[in-house]
Amino acid sequence: MKIALVTTNLRGGGAEKTVLKLAASLAGRGHEVHLLLLEHLVELDLPPGLSLHALSTPGRARAKGFLGKRLTALALRRLVGRLSRPRPFDLLVSTLPYADEVAALARVSPLWHRIANTLSAEVDLLSRRDPAKANRRRARYRRLYGRANLVAVSQGVAEDLRSRLGLTGANIVTIYNPFDLEDIRRQAEAPEPDLPEEPYILHIGRFAPQKRHDLLLAAWRAAGLPHRLVLLTRPEEGLKRLVAASGAGDRVTIAGFHANPYPWIARADLLVLCSDHEGLPNVLIEALVCGTRVVSTDCPSGPREVLTGELARFLVPCGEAPALAEAMQAALAAPRPEPGQGLAPFAAATVLQAYEALPGRWRAPV
Repeated sequence: MKIALVTTNLRGGGAEKTVLKLAASLAGRGHEVHLLLLEHLVELDLPPGLSLHALSTPGRARAKGFLGKRLTALALRRLVGRLSRPRPFDLLVSTLPYADEVAALARVSPLWHRIANTLSAEVDLLSRRDPAKANRRRARYRRLYGRANLVAVSQGVAEDLRSRLGLTGANIVTIYNPFDLEDIRRQAEAPEPDLPEEPYILHIGRFAPQKRHDLLLAAWRAAGLPHRLVLLTRPEEGLKRLVAASGAGDRVTIAGFHANPYPWIARADLLVLCSDHEGLPNVLIEALVCGTRVVSTDCPSGPREVLTGELARFLVPCGEAPALAEAMQAALAAPRPEPGQGLAPFAAATVLQAYEALPGRWRAPV
């Protein structure tokens, strides 16, 4: 198959990392994979076997306003047209709303939009600050996705699209993110000189309202644990101020972005996810692959599909610091989970077969 994966850039977020893993995994199965970036901003290591194409010069972003979006769409259409000679693409998949919108404006085909987050939760959070803007965002999503072909990264995301956003006319398929379980374990054994020498609790996620660093700091302090708290994210000024205001900054490490987070995950005593919403939280799966304890908010969506059976007791309501603190204490008192247990649905081979079947499930938009 000839496949194109379209995204805005590769600056290191969870969605971007998944696009890169998906591209590498499909290439590893013998497919011709092209990675199309709307702007040439790359902070992740590129695996071999991929053809990378960018619509800007290295290090330069593209304008994202009304006109800039349409000029980028025109450039994308021209690029896809050039790459389609002499053989057209069997499958194009865009990821993240800006890239989705540009790809739709470019009218490239056969196109699927990969939905990596619970969009209604995003709109609901926005409505608390700016109801008018939230209404515009909801209307934009309905216009963009209402009749489109969509890949939802979890059952929760698929249900959100159908019931909360009302996309009853969309063609929605659920495909989890792919995880190479053995490769994660191999990368977890890599040397990492910056790891703390003392026991630590780990959180991975960009500094954004969705990720709830405020809730994490409150719960960690309430739990009264002897562990250091390590935040694997860029040292944004707002995050530094939040940590300083917590009164425990000397026990918190903002460790920056790491292309290989697995040594940090494998050696942590506990990984905490405290988001208000997700699509499919990769870090929970990666932690379980490494045999690391986990605690998570029961946010929409994904955690409930990952933490099943005995692990479901480490799901807590969103926004409740005391409950999160108690779960952290309980998880640390429990034995480490068996590495990789119950993760068969997320194994790369299962996921890639579902992507390989997408051309037969594509529906021409009405």
